[in-house]
Amino acid sequence: MKHLNLLMAVSVAVLAPASQVWAQQKTLYVAGYGGSFEKTVREQVIPPFEQANGVKVEYVAGNSTDTLAKLQAQKGNQQIDVAILDDGPMYQAIQLGFCDKVTGLPGDLLDIARFKDDKAVAIGLVATGLMYNKKVFAEKGWAAPTSWNDLKDPKYKQQLVIPPINNTYGLNALLMLAKMNGGSETNVDTGFKIFKTDINPNVLAYEPSPGKMTELFQSGQAVIAVWGSGRVQSFANTGFPVDFVYPKEGAVSLLTTACPIAKASVSPLASSFIKLLLDPKIQLTMLKEYGYGPVVKSVVIPEGVGAMAPIGERAAKVYAPDWTVVNEKREEWTKRWNREVER
Repeated sequence: MKHLNLLMAVSVAVLAPASQVWAQQKTLYVAGYGGSFEKTVREQVIPPFEQANGVKVEYVAGNSTDTLAKLQAQKGNQQIDVAILDDGPMYQAIQLGFCDKVTGLPGDLLDIARFKDDKAVAIGLVATGLMYNKKVFAEKGWAAPTSWNDLKDPKYKQQLVIPPINNTYGLNALLMLAKMNGGSETNVDTGFKIFKTDINPNVLAYEPSPGKMTELFQSGQAVIAVWGSGRVQSFANTGFPVDFVYPKEGAVSLLTTACPIAKASVSPLASSFIKLLLDPKIQLTMLKEYGYGPVVKSVVIPEGVGAMAPIGERAAKVYAPDWTVVNEKREEWTKRWNREVER
């Protein structure tokens, strides 16, 4: 909690008015990612927010698919106040009417961070690319990977880990392989073919769990993976010898997003919690500890910080999928994936 005193001062100044308006509320339910993201939020964001607002924050950990499923199950009687999702599932949540407007957003957001009618907002930018074990590669005399096509290399047989396509990282890999080979969001046949014939022999596991992903690397079973820059930065922060690669064909953007959940009585603390995540000091903390590229222009990035994050030129070059098209096809693709790829 090295930043706690500083962040408490920030939150008291920014959030006190909301606490006065909603003094009766005792608990705010926030649903978001587990793993290192949960740790950062629990240590750096929740304590100052609770103190400033006299409220208890209950954090419900789960991946984006889990959280979206909870929202669907609770339709008409939502228990969650704030949902933190990948951008693809967030577009679905908005379409399904689960998101209320975020109020009081800062004026210096990146354009990519804004959603129509402010029904959600990005709180961080992540790139989907490649992770590899630097120590193992050095011992074997292997050059660092540089391309999505390296996933086909037979020397990685049974040493490659990729999240399945119901996870955004796996879906992004499918989209990128299709795009590289003449396809697009409307035609992913080439991506499926490459996975089925060229990549599958190398795959140790299609693993969605961040904890299991790191375990497979720590045990030495896996040496290369498709993953996000934020996840890799957090893993590297533990001292494990991994690095993140922006493939030469391009990395794929992944926005971490948040929205207040629409319900009969929406707590103003929901927007206040989201705005705290956008405070420049919190944004810098998320960059340092989780590798998120800031979405607020006023964030001053110290030299040497954000080595893996999509900032500056790297952020400008990421490929952003068309989620309107993707979400229409996602269920169909998932069934096809289970039938043809992950059998």
